[in-house]
Amino acid sequence: MSRIGQRGVEIPQGVDVTIEKNVVTVKGAKGELTLPLHHSVDVEITDGTLKVTKKNESKIAAAMWGTTTRLIANMITGVSQGFSKKLELSGVGFRMALKGKKLDMALGFSHPVVVDIPDDLDVAVDGMTLTVSGIDKQRVGQFAAEIRALKPVEPYKGKGFRYEGEHVRRKEGKKAA
Repeated sequence: MSRIGQRGVEIPQGVDVTIEKNVVTVKGAKGELTLPLHHSVDVEITDGTLKVTKKNESKIAAAMWGTTTRLIANMITGVSQGFSKKLELSGVGFRMALKGKKLDMALGFSHPVVVDIPDDLDVAVDGMTLTVSGIDKQRVGQFAAEIRALKPVEPYKGKGFRYEGEHVRRKEGKKAA
């Protein structure tokens, strides 16, 4: 049984949650997010707490119970505080710069790598640190993962993109005879 689904989600001040025709809409200071509900769960609001309940005892209802609870909790956190991911770039000759809504990077390839920044995300570059922020946790994490996939950190010299605080095990390399 889901322990996450049993807990309710507190709705903080300044956040408005509405439920219409199996769609949950969350509005806050930073923006608005919507989530279509799965047919096996119901959502109700009582006394400033949002509660997700199962419609039946099927396996999919049990799975969607906790998932829906966390998705709505992430939406509430996103519109009130927002989410951010930091990526660190290391390597000689590597650089990155913002040019309008494009991220221009030199990653050791024969060509510059240019990535379009989605409209709903904010990207900031401070030296060799890239910060991706927005209200949708999935979009922030997905865009950060796409950037990291361009040049993931390699284990021999540690060059490439890594998440802030990520530890990469280093390998020794070849020995001279």
